[in-house]
Amino acid sequence: MALSPSELERYDRQIRIPGFGVEGQRRLKNSKVAVVGIGGLGCAAATYLVAAGVGKIILIDKERFELSNLNRQILGYQRDLGRLKVEVAKAKLEAFNPEVEIEAVPIELSEKNVEDVIDDVDVVVDCLDNWETRFLINDYCVLKDIPLVHAAVSELYGQITTILPKKSPCLKCIFYNIPATQAEATPILGAVPAALASLEVVETIKLLTGIGEPLIGRMIFLDFRRMTFDTIQLSKRSDCPTCSVKLK
Repeated sequence: MALSPSELERYDRQIRIPGFGVEGQRRLKNSKVAVVGIGGLGCAAATYLVAAGVGKIILIDKERFELSNLNRQILGYQRDLGRLKVEVAKAKLEAFNPEVEIEAVPIELSEKNVEDVIDDVDVVVDCLDNWETRFLINDYCVLKDIPLVHAAVSELYGQITTILPKKSPCLKCIFYNIPATQAEATPILGAVPAALASLEVVETIKLLTGIGEPLIGRMIFLDFRRMTFDTIQLSKRSDCPTCSVKLK
C-alpha cells in the first residue's frame, strides 16, 4: 500500500533515517501490532506506535481508568475515570493520527480467546502487569511464531527483551521460577514505564522494518536509581515447558 502525500509529510523525519526511507514507512503502514495491557507501558507504547504510523494497532485490556492510574497512564484524564481504558485510548489515538486504524478489545486474554484476538498480528507488545497473562501470550507467540517484545517495570527498575520464536529464549526459559500470580499495586514512578515503552516501540519498529539489530537473545536491565543499564546474554532451557515442546 502506497503512502499518501500527507503521510510522507507526517513521517518525514523518520523517513530521513539512513536505512529506513519510504520503504520502511510503507512496511509500518502495512503492519498490524497488538498492544496487550493499556497501563503505564501500554499507553506510552500505543502512543508512539501510532505516531510512527503502524497501520493497525489492537489495544487489549479489560480494565477501567482509576485515579491511582493517572501518575503514569498518559492516555487517561480526570474526566475518563470509570471508563474502559481501550475505548478512551482508541478515541484519543484516532484524534492524534487518523491515518492509523485502532481496534479496541475490552477483554482479558485467556486460552479460549487469545487466538481470536492476536492470531494474525505481526508483533505482540507485552505491556502487562501480571505474569499469568504474560506466560499465556508467550506460549501463544511461540506456538504461532509471532515476535514478542517484552518489558516489565517496578519502582525505579525495568527490563526489556525481544523474543523471536525458534531463535531466542522465551519468557519461560528466562523466568522459569516466577509464580504466575503475584501481589497487586506494584509501586512505580510514571516516567519508568514511559521509558521502557519507548524502547519497546523502537524494538517493534526494528522488527517490522528490518532496520537495526533487535534485542534478541539479550536482556537489558535498567536501574533508574543509579542510572545504569546492564545487558545480559540469554540462553534457551532444554527443559523449557514451552520451547522444548513446541519448537521440536
